[in-house]
Amino acid sequence: AGLIDDSADAWGAELAREEGKTLPEAVAEVRGAARILRYYAGEADRESGEVYASPRPGENVLVVRKPIGVAGMITPFNFPIAIPAWKIAPALSYGNTVVWKPSSLVPLLAYRLARALTEAGLPGGVLNLVHGEGDAGSAIVDHPGVDAVSFTGSTAVGRAVIARCGELGKPVQTEMGGKNASIVLADADLDHAAEQVCLGAFRSTGQKCTATSRLIVADQVADELLERVADRAGRLVVGDPLEPGVEMGPLVSSAARDRVTAGVARAVAEGAEPLAGGEPLDRDGWFTPPTVLGLPGTGVDFWRTELFGPVVGAVRASGAEEALALANLSDHGLSAAVFTRDLGVALSAVDRLEVGVLHVNSESAGTFPHVPFGGAKQSGFGPKEQGRAAREFYTRTVTVYLGAPA
Repeated sequence: AGLIDDSADAWGAELAREEGKTLPEAVAEVRGAARILRYYAGEADRESGEVYASPRPGENVLVVRKPIGVAGMITPFNFPIAIPAWKIAPALSYGNTVVWKPSSLVPLLAYRLARALTEAGLPGGVLNLVHGEGDAGSAIVDHPGVDAVSFTGSTAVGRAVIARCGELGKPVQTEMGGKNASIVLADADLDHAAEQVCLGAFRSTGQKCTATSRLIVADQVADELLERVADRAGRLVVGDPLEPGVEMGPLVSSAARDRVTAGVARAVAEGAEPLAGGEPLDRDGWFTPPTVLGLPGTGVDFWRTELFGPVVGAVRASGAEEALALANLSDHGLSAAVFTRDLGVALSAVDRLEVGVLHVNSESAGTFPHVPFGGAKQSGFGPKEQGRAAREFYTRTVTVYLGAPA
């Protein structure tokens, strides 16, 4: 963690060049990886088991935890050091070895993380970095020496990994896609809600599994809120992520830009109204504008399909009941946000929304290393990541009946 912190400015610049997020975001991600390592360093000497009473005199029941063995990991491009850190750190802290394949789009930050762990004294062979395309990931999943697999990426690939691990009888943990909704109700602070919706939709160029891509607004305040969101989106500075004052960089690749452009065009063809952005930017590079769409309803493809870019589509709701129901109209269930001053509505959202992460009066994106992270429905499968939840995946329990000798 110390080595990573010392290199945060330099590695942040490399991350911005390699992945495209702005320099402040990139430096913050590098420092976030160091925080994750510090948290799991502390796990190494916390309790590793439990003691239970036994109905038999002279006996105790111990539940002890052991490493799972070799953990295979496949990580995405969008957080090239933070996501690997939150998989690798608990795996190592709980006593496992790691075989790790990062996205082929971000090899440099993967090298930086692996090198820092090695320079810090990690024994040879404990962390194994494998560069490659999808076939390298398949080889890790299939290898008989890999005891469990942790995957973060698209829903389609994640489901294939789940199916293959099921065939092989391997524990699997997946964090997959999201189509996250932000709900703004009539009693919300509209300036605050508009700012948070834009942060959730456009920071990191929308390339977050927790990004806001659906916006549900109460009829009474819809015009005001959408005007604020569209105005903020239209004023965002798009450009070279290393330049001061730039608020949104490019997408990670030409394929990503083409996918987002096609998705917006498809939504417009189905009746969506561009309130901000909507047209490709006339400049070199994989840039796309922050886009706000007024949707004709929830029947359009955009409501269901994750674009993984800076695009948010809005619909109107009559009130809290309809808004919560509309938010649940998705195969995904990773994150959601609710903006309201009504505590009762907030508690109702906790009960009713089918998500793994819920924000009340803050953007849909964001997570801390000491609390569980993961989704419901097709957004996640297996034990959650981060916090103490990671122990459920990277260890296995042995129940020991410890009796005194006769």
